[in-house]
This record gives sequence, structure tokens and C-alpha cells, in this order.
Amino acid sequence: MASTTAAAASQPAAPSLALPPSQFARLQPHAYLLAHLSPPASSQQPSIRANGRAPSQFRVTSANTGSLTHTNGSAVVRVGDTTAVCGVKAEILHTEDIASWSVSHSSSSPSNKRRKLTNPTEKPGEDREDGSKDDEDDDNSYIEDFSLLVPNLSLSTGCAPGFIPGAPPSALAQSLSHQILSLLHSSRLVRAEDLEIWYQRPNFGAEELERHNEGEQMDVDAGPEAEEANLEAREIKAFWVLYIDIMIISLAGNPFDAAWTAVLAALRDTKLPRAWWDVDNETVVCSDLVSEARKLSLRGLPVASSFGVFEADAAAGWRAVVIPDAEEERKLAESERKGIQRRWILADPDGYEEGLTQERVSLVVDKTSNGKVKLLKMEKNGGFAVDRKELKDLVDISARRWDDINQILQRC
Repeated sequence: MASTTAAAASQPAAPSLALPPSQFARLQPHAYLLAHLSPPASSQQPSIRANGRAPSQFRVTSANTGSLTHTNGSAVVRVGDTTAVCGVKAEILHTEDIASWSVSHSSSSPSNKRRKLTNPTEKPGEDREDGSKDDEDDDNSYIEDFSLLVPNLSLSTGCAPGFIPGAPPSALAQSLSHQILSLLHSSRLVRAEDLEIWYQRPNFGAEELERHNEGEQMDVDAGPEAEEANLEAREIKAFWVLYIDIMIISLAGNPFDAAWTAVLAALRDTKLPRAWWDVDNETVVCSDLVSEARKLSLRGLPVASSFGVFEADAAAGWRAVVIPDAEEERKLAESERKGIQRRWILADPDGYEEGLTQERVSLVVDKTSNGKVKLLKMEKNGGFAVDRKELKDLVDISARRWDDINQILQRC
């Protein structure tokens, strides 16, 4: 009896027919994610993603500024396992080196830049209550015409499988660089006046020289005529060009949100030295005093939120069906009647989920000082599942995401 028991104990156990979760996720990724999002009704479990998040939940986000030396501003942002590093370097561009620059720019623009605010308490560049903007937005054409903002995104070697040394810039990197540049222009985040370097020509008329010699304060109660003359005496001599370099050092899905948040944090950290035109040397001179450097006065805080649509039918994303046929409509109606969910909108998809979603939605929102939500950009591609009502819900989710990012950047 004892020998029989020992022999049975020495025999190896029968292998289990069940697949471990890691192998199940690799062999059947769609079924694996669907099993998490659509648990059996008897289990009374909520719909949850394979990474443990709710469908509308974003990954943990952190930010740190001032991490890079020899830059005017820098930031490191981590969204889950996706990490983006951004550095901003400022260089001077003389107007004489701009081929399209002419005398009309320097002679006519100052008078056109007079701030005519209807309410003295308004800040330049803010939206008024009637929805209009002040004249400051007109000079933002300089930024786009003269390429004063130059973003460049690169995917570092080893950030994800497939990125090998010596490979040319990928299509993803070029697409992300173009998206960031387009959003910088459309959101008018950077003010053109922060990038202008002016020269104030002295005006030594007889009356002004006499008042100056008597030690009186000049330009006090000067009136509109004197103010106009003072503006006409100003001339733009150079611009600051901001080179915004972003590097994705770890790619685990949704690189655009991480890269754009890094750009926001780096620009909020950017300081430009005090610069002026030296008449004797005919060049721009910068002060080396850190106390005289000034930060950029950014216009708002546009926050990007990305979403992916996961279909219960694995082939739904591959069928180019604009108008569902009768059979498809019947299935949808039957699913709604039974309360069966056929698709999920996943916020901040990770790398595993991006390979299973065909339709993508990206929203950029901002909030005014009174809490009003402004939709700055909406991009939807890859399908026709998301309707108007769901887009409205995504705007509300993006507004809550704005509150989270605002608190994170405030602590930097």
C-alpha cells in the first residue's frame, strides 16, 4: 500500500488544459479584452479593461519641469508607461534675415498693435464676454508666417519593439510632429508679442529735451498724440524662435497626449532673457541676469484627450459599411433590447488596446476663468460608430481630464 502511494506521488500531475492569462492575451487578444469588458451577467462584475481601468479612466499621469540643463524650458511627462521628454531652446532671428520682411512691417504694425480693450480689467488676448477677441490675435500671423515655433518629435531607440538604431524617422513620428505644430498654431498658445524684440528710437525734440533736462517725468498724461508718436518710433528688429524638441523614451500607447502635455509643461517653464537692440553694434544683445528673464504668457491651457472604440465584433473594424444593412440593424436592435453592449469607448488606450481599436477620437479642450469649456479641436477617424451624443459625453470626460492636468501642472 505504501509503495503504491509513493509511485502515485512520483508520477507527474496531468497538465492543465486552461491557458494562463498571458498566453490567452497573446493568442486571442480581441477575445481576451472582450472577456474583461463583457463579463457574464451572473457574475455581477462591472465592465473593466484588461489593465484594470474603467472604460473612461485615464492612466496615472505625472510631470516634472526644469529637468534639462542648457535649455530655456524643459519637462518630463509620464502617462502610464508612456514617457515624453521635451526641451525648448530659444534662438534669435533678425528681421533682415527674413526674406519676406519689408519696411511696411516695422512702420505700420506698431500703430495697428494698439490695445483697444473695452473693459480696463480685461487681459490682452482673453475672450470677451461677447465672444470676441482683442486686436492682439492679429499679430499671431508672425508665428506661422515666419515659423517661430519649430516642434520636432522623435521616437528614441528602444522605446518600443521595432525601433532599431539608424532607422529613418518613422511615419508616426512625422505625423505627431505635424499634429503638434498644427495645434500650436490653431490654439494660439504662444503670444507673438512674447517673441518680438523691439527697438525704441529716441525722440529728442526741443520740448522733450528741455523737459528731460529739467528732470521732469516724461510721457505722463501725454495724450493719444504722444502715444501714437511713441508707437510709431518702435521697430521690430528680431524675433525669438522656439525649437521644441520632444523625445518619446518609452512608448506604451497614446503618444500624442503625452507629447502634447510635455510641450505644455515645457512652455510653461520656458524663460526668455531680456533682449534689446544695440544701435552701435547693430545686433541684439541679451542680458545674462536670470532675474531679468521673463516667462511666456501663454494663452490658456489646451489639454488633449484621446479615445479608442473597441467593437465586440472582431470584424466590425474591417468592414467598410457606412449604412448598416437590415441584418446589422436587427442585431443592433436585439442587442439594445437585451441590454448587451456591443462596443466600448476606451479613454487613453494603451499599446495593447490600440491594436484592437479601429476608430479613434481626439479632443482638445480648454476652460475659461469662469469655468466655461471650449472645444478647440476635434478629430475622428477610422469608423462611424461614435455619434453626436457620445461625442458630447466625451467632451465632458475631456473637461474632467483638463482639471486633472491643470492640477498636475500647477504643482510643477
